[in-house]
Amino acid sequence: MNDGADGTTGRLEAIWIKRAHGGPMDPVHAATLVANQGITGNADRSRRRQVTIIEREVWDGLMARLGARLDPSIRRANLMLSGVQLADTRDRTLAIGPCRIRILGEVKPCEQMEAALPGLEAAMYDGWRGGAFGEVVVGGEIAIGDAATWTD
Repeated sequence: MNDGADGTTGRLEAIWIKRAHGGPMDPVHAATLVANQGITGNADRSRRRQVTIIEREVWDGLMARLGARLDPSIRRANLMLSGVQLADTRDRTLAIGPCRIRILGEVKPCEQMEAALPGLEAAMYDGWRGGAFGEVVVGGEIAIGDAATWTD
């Protein structure tokens, strides 16, 4: 898979907003990112963990490996990308449409993944398969289908 470093462009595949802590992940077609805050209307934002991101290819690989077909919203991330690798991208900046997100770290899976599917938590644990988190450095509107690429 390509990491986008050679100028290839990925795609924003899905957006989810969490209404309340522990609440459902609502799929939306578009969202507003606010610099230094995160996604408008999303619960559980912190100073550093404003947005969480997963990869379509990694999710599909996990489902194939475990023989399952769970909806990726079960991962409880805000954004799903295709064509862009997240592994080992700490301190890189990701452009999604007009917005910029600085990746600050790896999201480790929790027991909710194990409750959703036995073996999923362990399968996601290494290699950034649980996704990444970051801070919004340039806000704006994003929508499914927007281009996603590394700016550095």
